[in-house]
Parts: sequence; C-alpha cells; structure tokens
Amino acid sequence: MNEATRRSALVAIVTAFAIWGLSPLYFKAVAALPAEDIVAHRALWSALLLATALAVTGRIGGVRRQLAAHAGLGATLAATALLNGANWLAFVWAINAGRTLEASLGYFINPLFSMLLGALLLGERLRPAQRLAVAIAFAGVLLRVWQVGSLPWIALFLAFTFGLYGLLRKRAPVDPVAGLLVETALLGVPAAAWLGWQAHHGRIDPDVILGLGHLLPMAGLITAVPLMLFAYGARRLPLTTVGFAQYLAPSLSFVLAVWVFREPFDGGRLGAFALIWAALAIYSADLWRASRQRTRASGTLAG
Repeated sequence: MNEATRRSALVAIVTAFAIWGLSPLYFKAVAALPAEDIVAHRALWSALLLATALAVTGRIGGVRRQLAAHAGLGATLAATALLNGANWLAFVWAINAGRTLEASLGYFINPLFSMLLGALLLGERLRPAQRLAVAIAFAGVLLRVWQVGSLPWIALFLAFTFGLYGLLRKRAPVDPVAGLLVETALLGVPAAAWLGWQAHHGRIDPDVILGLGHLLPMAGLITAVPLMLFAYGARRLPLTTVGFAQYLAPSLSFVLAVWVFREPFDGGRLGAFALIWAALAIYSADLWRASRQRTRASGTLAG
C-alpha cells in the first residue's frame, strides 16, 4: 500500500469517528421530536441513501446474492438490526435527556466489553494486561454504582448492544455497507408503521416537521457516510490504528457533554472516568505491544 492510499484511509477513519463523535450536535438540533421519531427517520433516510448509493455503484445485486448464498444470514441481520435500532434509540434518548456524558462512557467501555464478549462467547484467551484492564473498568462501573446508588444503565446498555452487534456482524459474511442496508430496510418497516400511526392519531406536529426541514434527511447522512468511510479505511489500515482511532468518537462526545452541553461533571464522575481511561490505556498499550510482536515475528519469518 502506497503512502497516498494509507493517508486517505487514515483521513477516512478519522472523519468517520469524528462524525460519530459530533453526532450529538445533530440530535440536539432535532430534539423537538421524541427519540423514537428521530430513530424512525434515521432508519428510513439511511435505507434510502444506502439503496441509492449501492444502486448507483452497481452493487445492489450483490446484496441479494450475499443473502441467497449464505443460509441464516437474513436471520443474523434481523438480529443485528434489532440491536442496532435499540442502540440508536438509547443513544438518542440519552442525548435528548441531557445524559451525553453517560452515553460517552458507554462507548469508552465498549472496546473492553467487546474483548470480554470474545473471551466468554468465542473462547478467546485474554492476556494478563487485558484481564487487568477489564478488572479496572469493572471497578470504574462499581464506583459509579456506589456514587449514584444504581447501575449506569445507559452506558452499560450502549456497550452491550454495540458490543454484541459488532460480534454478530464480525461473523456475518456480508459487506458492511450492504449489511447496513439490509438492517435499515428491516428497521424501516416498523419505522414507517410507527410514523404512520403517529400521523393517523394526530401526534405529529406539522409545524415541527416543517421547522426541522432539511435536518431530517441528514439523519441518513450521519449514519451512512461515516460507515462507508469506516469500511474504506478499516480495509486499508492495521487493526491497531483503527483501535486507537475509535476513542476519538467518545472523546468528542465527552467534550461536547462537559464544555458545550454543560452537563455536571464532578469529582465522583471524574473518578469513574479516570478508572475507565486507565483501563483503556492498559488495553491500548497491550494492543500496541502485541501488534509490534506480530510485526517482528512476520519480519523474522520473511527473512
């Protein structure tokens, strides 16, 4: 891979995570709608945009071929569609409820939760540093439980649904963009039914819809565009680079929560976040070290 390709892939990855990290700004802008309506629009506009993009590039037939070639793929994508929809709904609700900080915590936890899922469900062995990182992150969650007297359910729900979604999609033999088209198309059916039911019962304010104007179709852009950028970059960059880049999204959401939305961030919250950040630092260092060892081993074998 030449330097120009590597640079373009890195720009694509960083842009994708930046869009995801800054997406709370969009959801705040359309907060006049309830979270379930926003998610319904997101599913419908995303499906339309993805279908158009794949049709223009001549890849729409490939979606049907992939579904026909792999038994059980449709059922897997139905499950991932439910997980994705639940994740979207919880995230948008958290933003609109002024709990962006807790949502960012969920995506900070996610890499460690995904690693734990791999160990529990796929039999992957955790290295000592990875076990230490999981233990420290668990301590951070327990600290929040002790501070507020209840589980940080938004953070845990987002980490669980996104981690399980990633696990299922990792094992599904489907292109990322094609897979998201199937998922959003499946979500689009109940989404259209929900909006139709809302309209029939007079629960949609035309003035609100007209006031939001072009913002609603943008729900498709902030969903589909970063995914396509991510798919392009992830195929061309080392896993270690992608792993480090993923922290950009919750970091940007954290900045928005504290300095733009002015959500409370006291010493107790700082303590819990500090433990999670320490766990991520240990996890990242171990990931980097393992990557360097594989590179050296490959060089030795090649020599």
